[in-house]
Amino acid sequence: MIGVLLGVYLGRLGVGPAEMGFVVGAGLAGAACATVVATLAGDRLGRRRFLASLALLGATGAAVAAAASSAAVIGAAAFVGMLNGMGRDRGAALVLEQAVLPATATDADRTRVFAWYNVLQDAGHALGGLAAAMPALLRGLAVPDLMALRLAVGTCALLTLLPAVLYLGLSPAIDVPRDEAPARLSPESRSVLRKISALFALDALGGGFVTAALLAFFFYQRFGVREGSLGLLFFGARLANALSHLAAAWLARRIGLVNTMVFTHIPSSLLLVTVAFAPSFWVAALLFLVREGLVEMDVPTRQSYVMAVVRPGERTVASGVTNLVRLGAWAAAPTLAGVSMQGLSPATPFVAGAGMKILYDVLLYLAFRERRPPEEALSGPASRDARGTR
Repeated sequence: MIGVLLGVYLGRLGVGPAEMGFVVGAGLAGAACATVVATLAGDRLGRRRFLASLALLGATGAAVAAAASSAAVIGAAAFVGMLNGMGRDRGAALVLEQAVLPATATDADRTRVFAWYNVLQDAGHALGGLAAAMPALLRGLAVPDLMALRLAVGTCALLTLLPAVLYLGLSPAIDVPRDEAPARLSPESRSVLRKISALFALDALGGGFVTAALLAFFFYQRFGVREGSLGLLFFGARLANALSHLAAAWLARRIGLVNTMVFTHIPSSLLLVTVAFAPSFWVAALLFLVREGLVEMDVPTRQSYVMAVVRPGERTVASGVTNLVRLGAWAAAPTLAGVSMQGLSPATPFVAGAGMKILYDVLLYLAFRERRPPEEALSGPASRDARGTR
């Protein structure tokens, strides 16, 4: 919801694209700082308590943003509250959630579990897209335009608070015993994480050029599309994302995790460029929806792959490091995208973001096509025979 509304809300306050990029980047920078703490101390502080604290901070930041009028104040609130202009869950909570999930499934079912995890997230994303039509409904009730937007952002604050209750209701089994020190990464895991983190940073830098907030602002500025239509568009996009996660799990069982990541991601980047040059909103919307049906297929496969190539005791650190580099790149990119959109062309972020993402896909394939997770390494006849003799 905030991903769709933030760009329009800031535009209504008179904030330009460059400052808008700063606000979105500040929110992602706050999330990056929280991810550092989650990685280094989340297990020691207690996973349930830490997750609930993140929800409280997020609600506070959104509430301040709803009441403020200055880009500087909203930027500060975005940092403290980890305000998410990506339009998808890209917060520190993922570090701990992703470390917990693999213990709930076998190697063969791990990707399916991550797929459903992302499906449920995208169900929330889709409902948030619909909820972004709230200002249009309030205006129909004679609520002034800016006040309608403030009330909608305030609603985001309330929604962000609700997960705190759910986190505290989780089983104590998700917490790591206090007497168990976090595992040190093995030399092999450190080597893998160095390579894959550098690649994830490149991918995230490209993704940060096309956050939901900047995409919504692009549609709003170029085609005059208001919140109601934008909400429906992003609702459709998140539904496409959700279906793609299930398709990704099915495809990965047949062609492998790395192949699924790469061969679905490149076409999505090419489609992204076409959105920028579409002659009408309806053409741009159609191309955008097709792109959204492919772009997230690498998410459950990527998460599953990282958790598979490190030892179980290393999963929190591995999840934290990979999410941190992505957040750092996302935090830097929106400001650059806003400046390029304002100073060069509205299409510049689309082209630059797509180019970086395609480069990432090529390099990822070259670096990791031979390194298989356990369920793929044990898929050949010889491996099946070996398992039968254990």
